[in-house]
Amino acid sequence: MTVEKLGVPTAPVVTRTFHDLVTNYAFKRGMPNQRFTFVPHPITGVPADTCRKYLQGNDPITGKPVLQEIIAALTDPLSEEDKKKGFIEDPTPRLAPADTAENLTRLFLEKEWTDGLPIVLPTEARVAEMLKGTSHQADEVVGRMQASSPHPAWSYTVEKVAVNAVMAGAKPEHFPVILALASTGVPSIFTSTTSFARMVVVNGPVRKEINMNMGIGALGPFNQANSVIGRAWTLMSINLDGGAHPGQVYMGSQGNNFMYNNLCVPENEEELPPGWNPFHVQKKFKPQDSVVSTFGGWGMIHADQSFGKPFYSQIPTWLTWISPFSSAMLLLDPTIIKQLNDREGFKSKEQLIDWVHKNTLITAGEWLDDFYSVQNFILPGARQGREPFASWMKLPKDAKIPRIASPNNISVLSIGGGTNLFWQAGDFGYISSASVDKWR
Repeated sequence: MTVEKLGVPTAPVVTRTFHDLVTNYAFKRGMPNQRFTFVPHPITGVPADTCRKYLQGNDPITGKPVLQEIIAALTDPLSEEDKKKGFIEDPTPRLAPADTAENLTRLFLEKEWTDGLPIVLPTEARVAEMLKGTSHQADEVVGRMQASSPHPAWSYTVEKVAVNAVMAGAKPEHFPVILALASTGVPSIFTSTTSFARMVVVNGPVRKEINMNMGIGALGPFNQANSVIGRAWTLMSINLDGGAHPGQVYMGSQGNNFMYNNLCVPENEEELPPGWNPFHVQKKFKPQDSVVSTFGGWGMIHADQSFGKPFYSQIPTWLTWISPFSSAMLLLDPTIIKQLNDREGFKSKEQLIDWVHKNTLITAGEWLDDFYSVQNFILPGARQGREPFASWMKLPKDAKIPRIASPNNISVLSIGGGTNLFWQAGDFGYISSASVDKWR
């Protein structure tokens, strides 16, 4: 006699805000009639008595008693309707029907193939011209991208990347940078209830070859290459991984304005003092390599120097807003870097990073008790022995620990034109790097 082994009976309970997300996801996974029960939103920060009332109340979607739905999900036999399967595939056709430019522009907006701003329509001729920017074949697979780990990863070809590059307003000479960015598989629109943003940094000779702005106003809307490369990344995330449907896939509560072109900027390598390596060299590339690097975070704050104090001594104060779960990014104007090198004794980025790591501190008690991100994302791993967090849990509450867990989580970039002693700090952490030269 053969006994069939079954899985563990499960009755998913989800807050109502995620109704579209989970039902859409279940359909994609071939379970369109998965039995979900919904309760009011939110539950984070809600007293236990209120959560108990949610369970004793009615499902806000169906109106049925929550406990009754949970019991039925666990005990009722599957109906034929429950057993039905279905999948959602990428619905985007290769070619749109011929029409006027006005009607096609309206079609792209209605299909949500854009970022809401005007686009360059990707005609076959324009895409063919973009493909001249690389030696790679149009049907070559560049990579795979997914909105977040639970969502399916979509693969895409050189041609599909070219379509989005055209839409963003890019030129063929920009295309190898955009392909390198696509090859990382990192989405610019990452779905989470937190409103994340992304950043792309370009290093090496390609910065000058395509006339990127690394000086005055480098982070501003003053340069075509900076603007269209960053925007192409957004359009790829919209069209090549299906990650831009609010409520169904994208769940950032407020969204992030940085996502329009994702802080796309080249590093001002020429203004670095001897010993201060460009970012790509820090990541083991050669100085003559052209490289794109990706970062993820929430935001940036602006700061300026307080006169009478060494600049480096002010950094820990400005980083107090960063959660211990995060990384740290310092965007330093060349005037600041020169001061650090000439007057304050820092002869490399690594020396500055090491100092920041050792001197930006919190107490173990603050770390354990006061941060939502630590409670939810770090402590589970710490309890299983993940270091250094497991050791930090055992310290007295008044013991000092680094706010930023590792020097590897701190990045320093030379950005700007040297007109003032201003700088920016953020919580962007390094994700990946890719060669531009490979995609020429």
